[in-house]
Amino acid sequence: MRTTLLVAALITALSLRAQTVIDLSGTWQFATDPNDEGIDAGWGTINQLSPLWGRAKGGRLRPTTIELPASMLERGLGDDVTTQTQWVGSLYDSSYFYNPDMAPYRQDGNVKLPFFLTPDKHYVGPAWYQRTVTVEDDGRDDGRVWQVVLERPHIQTTLYVNGHEAGTQRSLCVPHLYDVTPYIKTGENILTVRVDNRPEVVGVGQDSHSLTDQTQGDWNGLVGRLLLQSLPADRIEDMQVFPNIDDSTAQVRLALAGRKGAKVTVTISAEECNIGSGHRTDILTVRHKLRSTRDTLTVTLPMGDDVCLWDEFSPALYRLQATLTNPGTPGNAHERTTLFGMRQLTICDRMFRINGHEIQLRGTVDNCCFPLTGYAPGDTAAWMHIMRTCKQYGLNHIRFHSYCPPEAAFEAADRVGIYLQPEGPSWPNHGVRLGYGEDIDTFLLQETQQMVRQFGNHPSFCFLACGNEPAGRWVEWVSRFVDYWTHADDRRLYTGASVGGGWAWQPNNQYHVKAGARGLAPWNDDAPQTLDDFSEQITRYDGKDLQTDIHEPYVSHETGQWCAFPTLGDTTKYTGPYKARNYEVFADLLTRNGMADRAERFTDASGRLQALCYKYEIEKTLRTPRYAGFQLLGLSDYSGQGTAPVGLCNVFYDDKGYCPPETFRQWCAPIVLLARMPQFTYTSNDTLTAQIQVAQYSQHDLPATNLRVLISGEDTCVQTTIPVKPLPVGLNEKVATITLPLNQVDTPQCLTLQVSLDGTDARNSWRLWVYDPDTTPPDTTGILLCHSLTEQAKQCLAQGGSVLLLAADSLTYGCDIAQTFLPVFWNTSWFKMRPPHTTGAYIDNQHPILSQFPTDNHSDLQWWPLLNKQPVMQLTDFPDDFQPVVQPIDTWHISRKLAMLFEANTLSGRIVVTTLPLLPDTLDSPQTAATKHTLLQSILQYMQTPQFRPTYDVPIENIADLFTKTTTGINLYTRDTPDELKPAIP
Repeated sequence: MRTTLLVAALITALSLRAQTVIDLSGTWQFATDPNDEGIDAGWGTINQLSPLWGRAKGGRLRPTTIELPASMLERGLGDDVTTQTQWVGSLYDSSYFYNPDMAPYRQDGNVKLPFFLTPDKHYVGPAWYQRTVTVEDDGRDDGRVWQVVLERPHIQTTLYVNGHEAGTQRSLCVPHLYDVTPYIKTGENILTVRVDNRPEVVGVGQDSHSLTDQTQGDWNGLVGRLLLQSLPADRIEDMQVFPNIDDSTAQVRLALAGRKGAKVTVTISAEECNIGSGHRTDILTVRHKLRSTRDTLTVTLPMGDDVCLWDEFSPALYRLQATLTNPGTPGNAHERTTLFGMRQLTICDRMFRINGHEIQLRGTVDNCCFPLTGYAPGDTAAWMHIMRTCKQYGLNHIRFHSYCPPEAAFEAADRVGIYLQPEGPSWPNHGVRLGYGEDIDTFLLQETQQMVRQFGNHPSFCFLACGNEPAGRWVEWVSRFVDYWTHADDRRLYTGASVGGGWAWQPNNQYHVKAGARGLAPWNDDAPQTLDDFSEQITRYDGKDLQTDIHEPYVSHETGQWCAFPTLGDTTKYTGPYKARNYEVFADLLTRNGMADRAERFTDASGRLQALCYKYEIEKTLRTPRYAGFQLLGLSDYSGQGTAPVGLCNVFYDDKGYCPPETFRQWCAPIVLLARMPQFTYTSNDTLTAQIQVAQYSQHDLPATNLRVLISGEDTCVQTTIPVKPLPVGLNEKVATITLPLNQVDTPQCLTLQVSLDGTDARNSWRLWVYDPDTTPPDTTGILLCHSLTEQAKQCLAQGGSVLLLAADSLTYGCDIAQTFLPVFWNTSWFKMRPPHTTGAYIDNQHPILSQFPTDNHSDLQWWPLLNKQPVMQLTDFPDDFQPVVQPIDTWHISRKLAMLFEANTLSGRIVVTTLPLLPDTLDSPQTAATKHTLLQSILQYMQTPQFRPTYDVPIENIADLFTKTTTGINLYTRDTPDELKPAIP
């Protein structure tokens, strides 16, 4: 049986004494029931299943054994994966089934799915589990209650005890608890569990992260704790704790069960158990007479003047112990414990406050991607790794997309100090809808009620939503949902559903999780800057049918979704039932296109652009006054929906290496220094002006201090110190202005603006580029400059000459590939090749052709006017080993070899071909003109030196094809509407 930090705790985080607890983990009899014949055949009503299964309809079913707790997949049980496997989830990209390039991966025994992880086995349907358990006769006859506990089954269970049906439960979120008192006997008992994981038994929508194959998978099994336990006749069935920090008390609401008229004594006390404070309360004793077999008792526990409060900075956690005794049944005391925190969550001026202290949510979305198990782990250690990683990256918040994690996740968040938003286990959009009287309407409310009862004492359980992006008459339904919970339980805050920008407004929400105030869209048309923010979008909603001012906290929905090229080397880490065969497909595509050795370079270069995008989107969010927070999608990769490598960590929450936590914390932390600047590229005629702003959401107000400024470069170093006034918590405003004439910068170079705040860990930096303002046409001596492969150019090359071919205006082969400076959003498979198609560029910055142009190996902000919406060349027919100097990174679903700058030997001469816009344009700003001129001059100077000795020989026909060959775009091998393989809404 797994051990966790839930010391002496049962599934409900409650411990019991004076009882019998029998561990049911171990070997069980097992068989699948694909024809769903077991119920009618009476499989649950016999004492030995194996003989029956052997006789069942000709013996088609072969029983075996299984070690529990586990899923079928963990034990290698289920059907082989084939192209006929019926997946649970929308296959928005069905090209896999028709694209001839995917034919090798559609062979039995070699099925490799490009759009999500490939499990070793797959099974959807009923399965039966049975074991014998012996109950000893201890001589007591005191009205004990026997209960079977199944912590995390999936999805619907039916329990039979000694041939008697004990009931059916179907929760995706909480343990299944069965009262089996009438059926248990002294001696041997046969327990039989039927588990049905068909998604229709709950109808939450096939893409809900609680069950879809896009994420954890729709597994069948029994995981977590499996127990048979006896409880005293007089007992505490439930215990909810409602802290009140205003008077330092905790109201404890007990649900009691037992014999009517029983006179019981309840003692209650609490002890801090996380931060080492040593604080404990006095023991409170209450005598009570049960008014019926089900009774309630509310007790107010004084916590004392020195009570410790729980928040992200000091997660003081209390273990509350309640013991019920009945003098008439000595030795049968019933003890329960629960974890809780003294905290109060409120709203003031569109911001959250915890214990009266203003906070801002810095969050990520957890999508239930756990390939090592195939389900959300139930051990605290696994969740401590996730929570601590989030804290290392400066985050304080996690949203669980359309699922609720196990108890261990809540305890880990309690201990680390993370604010959680679990959700009802539904994405009621694909296959089901809200508000039409379907089963989902009732099921979602019941599930959240059970979630609150089960996990509601955890201080980390701060927010709740019904689920993700619903369809139907959903606004009316979620309005009732929020109204219900607002009045039912004030320990947390409620939003109807987490939604994208196109979803309707939810007027009853206490806070909003909504897109519409995210992204870097202005960079698609205008040069990057940091003057703007999201103030307009978070203060007024202007929908098609509604315009209204926003008075509630606004939290951005699924911020980011910036992709990096997949970390293909991670395939060896997938040692569980789910394999990264999608990565194997992507690696094959790279090899097929002559780029096998580029995988790590592509990941690093695209990753650095990804980190840059997260930096500037988060900073834009933090520049916005009264923005309540953001939820990244995400800190970790998403393994489904076409494969979305959107994380700075892989799916295991391991750092990918190109943006370590200490770097990320520069712009994601309780205190962040921000810079409002009109541009990132300058000429030496310009003056650098930056307004420094502070977003201050730390634990304490800060006294007056100093802002330290360092501007450094190749031959530049300027330092200064600026006094800063006191910085109270919640401050988000300008504190200083930096001004620096750049006329002393006499060579093109990159400068770094660094700022730090004395007495804190707050520091941040921005890279700036300064160029010579002189754009006099450069010397082209000895070089033929042309715009297409003319006969003159061919003749020059045939005579051993040098040609610079500016190909942007005449290129045809590659023009269908859409490139922007910003990388792929989510992935091209899920959105059917919606542009952009590239995710940054790998730049050979060690090549002497770029020696006069300051650059790293990735596209940074100085490349914006050179890359954004510019054409790329498709080098499909070039020699396999050919590699360009500036190489846009194609979507990993295709991985064409692309270029924007390359050199080659051809005919008897040498040629440089580029689609970079290097010639001046009348609309160019002086800074853009200087950027272009600097790069052009670097290229020409290189071509005029003996260093101009291209490595590769390329036939002139390949180069000519760039101006004659055309493509009609990628054949998607799928229909225009998503999608022919998606089950229709009933």
